[in-house]
Amino acid sequence: MQMALIKLTLAYDGTRYSGWQVQPNGVSIQTLVQRALETILRHKIQLTGAGRTDAGVHAEGQTAHFSTDSPLPLSRLRLSVNALLPPDIRILEAIEVPQGFHARYSATGKIYHYHLALSPDPATRLYRTPLFGPLDLDALKAAARTLIGTHDFAAFANAAHKGTAAHDSIRTLRRLDVIEEKNGLRLEFEGTGFLYKMVRNLTGTLLEVGKGQRPPDSLPALIATRDRKQAGPTAPPQGLFLMQVLY
Repeated sequence: MQMALIKLTLAYDGTRYSGWQVQPNGVSIQTLVQRALETILRHKIQLTGAGRTDAGVHAEGQTAHFSTDSPLPLSRLRLSVNALLPPDIRILEAIEVPQGFHARYSATGKIYHYHLALSPDPATRLYRTPLFGPLDLDALKAAARTLIGTHDFAAFANAAHKGTAAHDSIRTLRRLDVIEEKNGLRLEFEGTGFLYKMVRNLTGTLLEVGKGQRPPDSLPALIATRDRKQAGPTAPPQGLFLMQVLY
């Protein structure tokens, strides 16, 4: 029987996990999903994700792929695997895709949301980052506009000299919307791809602008430095959601 290539779309609450990717010292989402698949399909699985999310980061649209020769219907596979997974990890969809599809390399873009709370809220503390003190929203929005486009984002990469960033740190940020919510803000990032911790570092820098710690028109010069030390702090993980991988 020919191996079928299966694409999964997953959602998870990252609070309890060491991130998506398999880790030597910690429980990862990839490990649990792969283990559940192997139990149901009764053969080894190599699960490949569209990208890693860090500890504490959430997803509503992570994707991954694997190959199998099992005749098990995909609707039953999804239900069976979800029954073995903890309730904070769900497979939303399982579909067969053409050979040659790759969860990471076939992607044309990603959408992330970062949620900020204007005042502490115990009910959302694991999914929103609280803001303290006044925030100049107009300045933050003006700074956000200067980031849209194709730039060398090395200044916002925590590992600018490792992995893909080492030989190509140029990315295209198609959209960066600042949306006011009840008692909070949502930053929506859409781009062709993102460097390691790039969204959280952009968020931390934008918050410095909103707090009056750097002028909104200073970000193009910051980008030109390619120096991570010149950018703002890394925003906490709990406000970040991977919403969708685009194909």
